[in-house]
Amino acid sequence: MAEKELQAKAKTEAPAKAERGRPGRVFLPAVDIFETPEAITVLADMPGVSGDKITIDIKDNHLLISGEVGPPLGPGETMLVQEYYTGDFQREFHLGAVIDQGRIEATAKDGVLRLKLDKVEKAKPRKIEVKTG
Repeated sequence: MAEKELQAKAKTEAPAKAERGRPGRVFLPAVDIFETPEAITVLADMPGVSGDKITIDIKDNHLLISGEVGPPLGPGETMLVQEYYTGDFQREFHLGAVIDQGRIEATAKDGVLRLKLDKVEKAKPRKIEVKTG
C-alpha cells in the first residue's frame, strides 16, 4: 500500500543547477518507509544535518525534501578521508490521494528526519458490524 500511495521518484544523482540553481551534485538521502493503518512514516538518513537546514515543500501532490550539509570539520582540522556526502541533498515523493497533506509532521533528531504522513479518514481501515435479526 505505501508503495502506491507514496512513490519515490526514481532518480540518481543529478546536477544541482537544474533543481537548486547552484552548480554541483545533489545527493539522495537514504530513506525507510513504514505503514500503519493510520499513517505512513518516512525516515531519511541525514548525518550532520540540523532541522534548520532542511526544507520541506509540498506542491501539486509532490513532497520535496531538500537542504545542504557542510563538512563536519572542527577548527584547525583537515579532511583526510571523506565518506559522508556534503553539499546539496534532495528527495522527492509523489503523494497519493490517501495522504492528508494538511497533517504532515516533521521532526529531526540525531541525524534522522522523521515525516509522519497521516492518512485521510476514508483511507483508514474500519470494521463494519453485522447486525442480526
